[in-house]
Amino acid sequence: MSVKLTILGCNSATPRVNAYPTAQLLEIKNHYFLIDCGEGTQVQLRKYHVKFSKIKNIFISHLHGDHFFGLVGLVSTFRLLNRNSELHIYGPKGLKEIITLQLKLSNSWTNYPLIFHELSSDKSELIFDDEKVEVYTIPLKHRIYTNGFIFREKLGERKLNMSEISKYKEIEICDYQNLKNGRDFKLENGEIIKNKALTLNPPKPKSYAYCSDTAYFPDIIPIIKNVDCLYHETTFLSDREVLATKTQHSTALQAAKIAEKANVNKLIIGHYSGRYKNKEAFLLEAKQIFKNTFLAAEGEVFKF
Repeated sequence: MSVKLTILGCNSATPRVNAYPTAQLLEIKNHYFLIDCGEGTQVQLRKYHVKFSKIKNIFISHLHGDHFFGLVGLVSTFRLLNRNSELHIYGPKGLKEIITLQLKLSNSWTNYPLIFHELSSDKSELIFDDEKVEVYTIPLKHRIYTNGFIFREKLGERKLNMSEISKYKEIEICDYQNLKNGRDFKLENGEIIKNKALTLNPPKPKSYAYCSDTAYFPDIIPIIKNVDCLYHETTFLSDREVLATKTQHSTALQAAKIAEKANVNKLIIGHYSGRYKNKEAFLLEAKQIFKNTFLAAEGEVFKF
């Protein structure tokens, strides 16, 4: 399994006993991406034994408190732990002003590079890119400027076909990396052995789409089409669809419609309103349309 998602918090509005606001940790190709950072996130990270030093990139969807009020505390804790590596924070314009003002007035400037990447575009854009992973924004429809994020693995190295490689004594361990990189092999007699004869295709790259607070918004479907896993907020059930529309949130049924139309493989729902005590009702409603639906819960781990 190359992708692992840990739910740190999945409830809306206010933190409660055993009910934390939104935060997730995505592990993909040895990257540890923190997605949103509601109150209590650093407590949850400790609870689930996540090494703080592994977190180098944080993505904040929007500036409502249940999605970022835990950020300044985490930034400050990194300082107390004598962090020295860069921390990159991606979020709406204004996030840098909020965090740096808090640090300034408390005389708590970080002793490590704190780098903000502020977002303002209403179009999907590439915001993170390295040799293993790329991240795009998913513009959403909420009461304030909000983005989701789609994380895509890049195609990995080819796999060695040892049963074929063993037929050629000239191929040594020092040649393996070149084969993984896709190079052909030239024998001493000049014969060229094609790479495809010696290697296997790498695993299909995985993708994860995170859709934070949003009204029902079919415009996102082309962006998230065919992803392996979609997280979509479901603050309400259909019995409060009028309230969902007013507050620009989604119902479980609406999230399932998005998942079905986007042809995703798996749907995870969360961001439940405290009005509901029985979370199974969310699952039952979503499964009316999209069978492969799962409930988010603190500490739940999804692998895909």
